[in-house]
Amino acid sequence: MKHLVALTSLSLALLTAGLAGCSGSPAAGPAAETPKFVTIQGADLIKPDGEKLFIMGTNLGNWLNPEGYMFRFSKTNSGHFINEMFSQLVGPDFTAEFWKQFKDNYVTREDIRFIKSTGANTIRLPFHYKLFTDEDYMGITGQQDGFARVDSLVEWCRESELFLILDMHDAPGGQTGDNIDDSYGYPWLFDSEASQQKFCDIWRAIADRYKNEPVILGYELLNEPIAPYFENVDELNAKLEGVYKKGVAAIREVDQNHIILLGGAQWNGNFKPFTDSKFDDKIMYTCHRYGGPATKEAIQGFINFRDSVNLPMYMGEIGHNTDQWQADFCKVMRDNNIGYTFWPYKKMDGSSFVGITPPQGWDELVVKFSESPRATYAEIRAARPDQAAARQAMTDLLEACKLKNCVVQEGYINSLGMK
Repeated sequence: MKHLVALTSLSLALLTAGLAGCSGSPAAGPAAETPKFVTIQGADLIKPDGEKLFIMGTNLGNWLNPEGYMFRFSKTNSGHFINEMFSQLVGPDFTAEFWKQFKDNYVTREDIRFIKSTGANTIRLPFHYKLFTDEDYMGITGQQDGFARVDSLVEWCRESELFLILDMHDAPGGQTGDNIDDSYGYPWLFDSEASQQKFCDIWRAIADRYKNEPVILGYELLNEPIAPYFENVDELNAKLEGVYKKGVAAIREVDQNHIILLGGAQWNGNFKPFTDSKFDDKIMYTCHRYGGPATKEAIQGFINFRDSVNLPMYMGEIGHNTDQWQADFCKVMRDNNIGYTFWPYKKMDGSSFVGITPPQGWDELVVKFSESPRATYAEIRAARPDQAAARQAMTDLLEACKLKNCVVQEGYINSLGMK
């Protein structure tokens, strides 16, 4: 874990470039002013100016970790499933070019400015670990563009005076064991030393690049670890804190400045696996919740844990509900000092800050193909629609996802009470 030369899956050339620094980061050297960061004071977050920070904002879901339901897919519900389906539909080269343009169009400087205009103060960025390796991902094989994407986002957030949380949504081996971590149906991270090594190496590289960047509020090591489906869930839960400690130790080798966020097991909902809550002096916790009553009693367990460790707790994901439910629950969170970033910022069909209108032919061609039997090559050939029409629908989606072509969900935004 201490020697980059031992890496087998990371691109050494990429890491060398990444560790060299970021053009958007504060200047280094004896003449540079020491940057100030968000800090922890009991259960509160404190901004560099001494004011309390109550997190309010959104998640840039689907941008750097595609999820099927945001495209109206059901069976094809994870990143590598989507890429495989697109490649079967229109070919791998067209698919690779689609992903490159998708990343260019889905979130831009204009999106960040719009998010700021809603009253948000924080953005959470879900990302796939492959963006920082030499593995094939979203149209690139070899040197990935993860640092370039984050560099741009950091600059946009600085311009708009927004804080940024970096969230490893998809970890090596998979930390959840379901579609949300783009894994293979089991949280192999907890059983694999090699995956844990890669997990630590990636976080060390990220932390070294952004160690002097105060726009970044903190690093969220894993999203929603350990789904509840597995017979050995208690055994897996017992390994969670140890993996977190490895990740924290890797980051602290290069970065003493940033807060590290730890999510609970079972959809960021179970905090019982934590037995050593203050093994680092810059730790906070993050919970998630979808559905249920919009009451304090519904999150009393989170509040109790927060109070027992006297460290900040923040709702990293919440949403997919009615405007009234969201308004009611935001009041509950404000009353109980639990900040929030709603999920997601943008997707098809709304229930987000802005909604994407599906282009002509999307449902009839792309969605239909995604749901068709494709277990054999014969089934793929039988299900494939006209390629020219399918390619046009995918090309039209690249335009439809631009902010200027999206539908602003005013009621949704107002329900979050950020302004």
